[in-house]
Amino acid sequence: MAFLSQVFWLAVERKALVLASLQEHIAISLLACSLIALCGIPLGILIARFRAIAPWVIGVTGVLYTIPALALFGFMIPFLGIGVRPTLFALFIYGLLPLVRNTYVGITAVDPAIVEAARGMGSTEWQLLWRVQFPLALSIIVAGLRTVAVMTISVATIAAFIGAGGLGVLIFRGITSYYTELVVLGSLLVAALAVGVDGVLGFVERKLLRRVQM
Repeated sequence: MAFLSQVFWLAVERKALVLASLQEHIAISLLACSLIALCGIPLGILIARFRAIAPWVIGVTGVLYTIPALALFGFMIPFLGIGVRPTLFALFIYGLLPLVRNTYVGITAVDPAIVEAARGMGSTEWQLLWRVQFPLALSIIVAGLRTVAVMTISVATIAAFIGAGGLGVLIFRGITSYYTELVVLGSLLVAALAVGVDGVLGFVERKLLRRVQM
């Protein structure tokens, strides 16, 4: 209890650094998740429409996903320099697989009888996708987005190594100065941010699911 009290007072004493790091972390994570959603969902829909290329796309994103995070940041430095750009690129690579796969699985898992009934009622392929398949797959897609958001917030701590800022700064400063309270403070803030974002997206998921079921 005394240790947690020290962590709390440390946060109060260094509130300027904590708030600046928190803002940087939120900005990096939000931007990365937006880029992943903008590319991952359309790519998942595309491979659901052209299923022959699905194993190739999922395979390539899966291979990229296996590259160690620190090594990927290192690979990007000669091409993109240091700072936010290589961080966003690395986070984008890591977040692509869960969202592409969830979107693909959600679209292709829609009951074929429902698809045939929609076609029988004269729906075009576009109407079938946006009025039937996408709404029914939405809960699975949002579940993928929740995974991406939590993972992105966690991995973004490594970005402090290449000067991108964020809550990783607190953790690495704590490690290099043997200041355990600072490490714990940074870790608690990352965990709280991840849990909070997951809770918000979970709420959105339940709302969407309820709306689809009505």
